[in-house]
Amino acid sequence: MNSRERILTALNVRQSDRVPVFELYINEPKIVDLANILRPEAVDVKAGEDKFGEERDEILDLYALVVEVLGLDATCSNFSIGMESIGEGRCRDKFGTVYSLSEHGEPLPIEGPIKERSDLEGFDMASMVERSDFAGVQHLIGKVGKEKAHFVCITDPFKVSWRRRGGMQHLLMDYALDPELAHEMARVATDFGMAAISMAVEVGADVIILPGDLAGEENLIISPAHYREYLKPYHRELVEHAHRKGVKIVKHSDGNVWPILDDFVEVGFDGFHPIQPQCMDIAEVKAHLTGRACLLGNIDCRNLLPFGTEEEVEEAVRETIEKAAPGGGYIISSSNSIHPGCKSENYIAMVRAAHKYGVYEE
Repeated sequence: MNSRERILTALNVRQSDRVPVFELYINEPKIVDLANILRPEAVDVKAGEDKFGEERDEILDLYALVVEVLGLDATCSNFSIGMESIGEGRCRDKFGTVYSLSEHGEPLPIEGPIKERSDLEGFDMASMVERSDFAGVQHLIGKVGKEKAHFVCITDPFKVSWRRRGGMQHLLMDYALDPELAHEMARVATDFGMAAISMAVEVGADVIILPGDLAGEENLIISPAHYREYLKPYHRELVEHAHRKGVKIVKHSDGNVWPILDDFVEVGFDGFHPIQPQCMDIAEVKAHLTGRACLLGNIDCRNLLPFGTEEEVEEAVRETIEKAAPGGGYIISSSNSIHPGCKSENYIAMVRAAHKYGVYEE
């Protein structure tokens, strides 16, 4: 069984030969550091300053090296939203949102193109989707081939909407004060999402993942009722579209999403990522979702991967596989991403432990 088959088997909630290994995102400095540890003679570039999320070919090459040397079963890349610097630490995407770069390297929207309902007239994000937006996944397919699975991140309608509004607070106010505008924003975002899924499939993606957090560690960002009114119907459209196109689709949200976890299953998501260990016990999630959806994630990237020992990482991986892997339907990854605070040696230990403990008995 090759890596792509292994990933798709897990997303079909079945058991393969071993637990697949996946990572949503590895930060550029971490990619360079991992490559320096794994294959130092192959590294002739340095991690640059953050480019507002745009992926450089030379970094993608090192990422492909990390995927192959460590034996990851999938790549994951973003579509490009055409970020261009406009000076003073700011940039603008091709849809008109202006961002400021946070101290952690995250582009934060500070001004959106949709300030009132009249701004939506003629505003069509779907028509702006281009094949070149998916250069990252095309590059990775060329480097590692189709025996690996290829995930593409396409932003959730919730996040697309609040970015176009210039900040989450504006969209949340719309939910309370202007429901019609909120639905119109979701419609634009969903049409964009469907166009992006179609293009991702055309260039070779196997799995779509929808990033966009809907919860903190204590509560949802929005109420279950608001999720069901303003997002659930649009999630269903995206899931059905992805399935018509022949690909799997996974929902990503940090935080405690227990109040709407069954809603994710009802709309048809094939998997849920990342099952944050601070607020969701993976054994409980496994028991709840067995046979209904695939679990992805759960290896703690807040404390364990940054501050733990390699031995502690190995033990956590062993315990997590013991809880989540039986019967299939589990893909191991970190509980969010491999960010600058994670120790590269700990991530290597995590992947190697997954290979060591993740083999299914025949």
